[in-house]
Order: sequence, then structure tokens, then C-alpha cells
Amino acid sequence: MTQAWRCTGLRWGEGGPELAWEGGRRSGLERGKRVAFAVLPTGVRTCVGARGNACPVLAEVSGRSTGARCEECARLDRAHSVAADTVADDPRPYRVYLAWFGPGMVKVGITAAERGPARLLEQGAVCFSRLACGPLMAARRAEELLRAALRVPDRIPYADKRAVRAGLPPLGERVAELAELHKRAVALDGWPESLERAPFRAVDHSGVFGLDGLPRMDGVVSELAAGGTVSGEVRAVAGPDLHLATARGLLVLDTRLMPGWELTAAARDEVTVPVRRSVETDVQDGLF
Repeated sequence: MTQAWRCTGLRWGEGGPELAWEGGRRSGLERGKRVAFAVLPTGVRTCVGARGNACPVLAEVSGRSTGARCEECARLDRAHSVAADTVADDPRPYRVYLAWFGPGMVKVGITAAERGPARLLEQGAVCFSRLACGPLMAARRAEELLRAALRVPDRIPYADKRAVRAGLPPLGERVAELAELHKRAVALDGWPESLERAPFRAVDHSGVFGLDGLPRMDGVVSELAAGGTVSGEVRAVAGPDLHLATARGLLVLDTRLMPGWELTAAARDEVTVPVRRSVETDVQDGLF
């Protein structure tokens, strides 16, 4: 009988990026690691549930969904989400930050102070600086202030982030762009008094992600499918994205496509899942 695993997503820990699996197992994703897995030929992608609870009907979900949840479970998950602005009584302190993803691509966001840089790593922020820290609702008001006064968005599409990772400007240039926006942000009138402003201090993740010398991508995995195979060598990991050197070129796999499938070790070194081509252009441990 073929042994299968179910992935629960990519996690950023102190030791770097890892794929997490049901049952608690983790697989490291250091540069040069071989990633090779196949979707069971008879597999169907099922909803991963919400808030730690299984989907009551094990609903089938689209292979293109990055949420891997049915409509009802997605609604329940967002009902308890700080990011969805549905939680107002969280007593924890929150940080307001500016995150840089590429030239002209800076967003404002908030994250629980206790999470440290985890949220920025999860988003694939190449560089960031904190702006302030304080109560949740005050942090939200500051976020809205920056959106309105400086036209800084709170979201940047992943497709845009991926498109600029190869050939990023030097560290000094990206820090300078972030520093200028930080200066303008802290000088605004209307900051909530309960927030403690933070001095500019850039934190750069290009080394952590492995972006130095990263070539342009040749394509992006658009979905997994029953019987499909993905095999390649890790060149970089940024946010949820694996940049893999494969027989079909440098491909990006958004690991949010993996949960909900039953996966097994790949028998062949190939990529047979659907790939959207870029317009710009051996001993296994379990699945690896």
C-alpha cells in the first residue's frame, strides 16, 4: 500500500522554512534540498477545515485555491481573523510595519508583537521596518491613516512579488526607499496617542530567502492535480513560494496549493502538473 502524507503548509521557524505535515512532522527546505512529491492518482482535494476543526462534510475544493477551504469553512476562518478586521478585543500589543517587496512596492500592515518577524517572512517581505506598537484598534487606525494619507496599500498580489524577486536593486537602494516612506509616515498628523512610535531600523530578508543571484522564473505552478508530479531543487524560499530548479526550468510553487491533497514520494524526476509560463521568459526523507 502506498504511504501518503497530507501537508498543512509552509512554516517559518527559527531554523528557516519547513513544510509541515499532519502528525507534526516537518521537512526542512534549505537551499539545494531536493523536493519531489506526487499527488495520488485517485486523489481528490478536500477542505482543510477551519480554526483547527475538520470540515464536517469533507467538501471538495478547487486545485487552484490557495486557501484550500470550502465556502463555509472559509467564512468561519475569517470570522476570527485579525487580518479580516473581525477581531476588535484582542488585548495583545500590535506592531505597525512597512514592508518592501520591490521598487515602488511597499505595503503597511499590522502583526501581533509576540510573533516577531514571522508575519513578514510569511508574506515574502524582502525588507521591512517597524513604525509603532500599541493596542490593536490604535494600530488599525494608524494603518488606515497611512493608506489614506500616503496611498500605501495593505496588500500586494503575490504575482507582483514573484515578478520582481530576480534582479532586485542593491540593499542600499531598497533601504533608502523604505527609510523615506518611514520618515513621511511618522511625520503625519493624526497618529493615535496610544501608539509608541519606533525609530527606523531596516531588516532585510534577501539572505534568508536566498534571493542573491536568483535567476528569473520560467513559470508558476498553477495547480496540483491527481497523478501530478513536482520534482526540483530548492533555489529560494520566499513567503509561501518555493523557487525550484526543475527539468522545465526555474518554477515557482506556491505551497498553499498543497494542503488538502494526499501526497506521496515521486517515482520520477519530472514536473507534470499544470504550469503557467512566465511572460518574462537522492535518497528521500519521506516525500523528500
